[in-house]
Amino acid sequence: MNCAIGIDVGGTKIAAGIVLIPSGEVCGKRLEPTRPERGGVAVLEDVESLAESLIEEAKRHKLEPVALGVGVAELVDPQGNVLSEATIKWKYLPVRERFAKLLPVRVEADVRAAALAEARLGAGMGRATFLYITVGTGISSCLVVNGIPFVGARGLTGTFASSPGLTPGEDGLLHSGPPLEQFAAGPALAARLKSVRPDFSGSSKDVLSLTESGDGDATGIVESAGQAVGAAVAHLVNVLDPEAVVLGGGLGMAGGAYRKAITTSFHSQVWSDLHRDLPLLTAQLGSDAGFIGAALVAAENQDSAPQPC
Repeated sequence: MNCAIGIDVGGTKIAAGIVLIPSGEVCGKRLEPTRPERGGVAVLEDVESLAESLIEEAKRHKLEPVALGVGVAELVDPQGNVLSEATIKWKYLPVRERFAKLLPVRVEADVRAAALAEARLGAGMGRATFLYITVGTGISSCLVVNGIPFVGARGLTGTFASSPGLTPGEDGLLHSGPPLEQFAAGPALAARLKSVRPDFSGSSKDVLSLTESGDGDATGIVESAGQAVGAAVAHLVNVLDPEAVVLGGGLGMAGGAYRKAITTSFHSQVWSDLHRDLPLLTAQLGSDAGFIGAALVAAENQDSAPQPC
C-alpha cells in the first residue's frame, strides 16, 4: 500500500506522520520541539533525520513511501523555494535538494498544506470556496477555491497578519500599530501579560487558563486579541466572499473567551448582511492538518517534485 511522509515544521513544534494515499489515514506520527533559535541548519538536520526514521518505519509496516511533503511556517514559492526566514532559517539552504535524496519531495507553506488537508478530509469538504485561518505561534490565511489552495503569482499569499496595523488617532491621521501576530498570536498573549505582570513566565495556554478562572489582566488581553483576529477575518471575508471560514492552529481551535471574542467581533465587522450567518468552523483535523496536507500535496504532485539523486 502506498503512503507519503508528511512533516509540518512550525515555530514551536515539528509534527510528522505516515499518511496512507489516497485515503489520508494516519499510520503513526511524531511530535518534536522545533527550537528554531538553534539556526536553520540544526532544524533542517532534525527534519531530515525524522523523515528518514518515518520512511524506515513505513517500510517495516509493509508500506511503500512514494513522496515526502514538508510544510514550513514561511513563505514558499510555487517551485518549493523558501522565500522568508522569520522563524525557520531555511531561505538560503538547499532544502529541497537535501530532502530529494530521500524521496520525491514537495516543500509547501504550512498554511496551504493544512488548508489542503481540510479541503480534502476536514471542515472544507464539499465547499467550493472557504477561507482557512491558522492562529498559533503565528497567524496566516489561505483561500481555497474548488479544493485548491490559492498560491498567488509568487507564492506570497497568507501574510495578512505580519504587516503593521494602521489605526486612526485623535489627530485624524493614521498611525502604525503592531502587526496582528504581535498582538493576538500565542507568544503575543504571553508577552502582553508579562508586560503588565513581570513575574508571569507561562505560555499562551496559561493565559487562557487564567482567563477561564476569572483573572482580569488575562481576560482583557485574551478578549482584545480575539477581537482583533475577528475584525481581521471579517475584512478578508468582505474582500474574498468565501462560503465559510475554517479556524485552525492551537489558538484558532481553542474555545472559551478567545473564540467568543473572535466570533462576536467577526459578526460586528462584516459589511454585508449576507455574511452575518457565515459559518466559523473549527478545523476537523486538528494539529494533524499540517503534516497530512504536506503528505497529500507531495503525493498529488509527484510528477513535478524533485526526484531522489
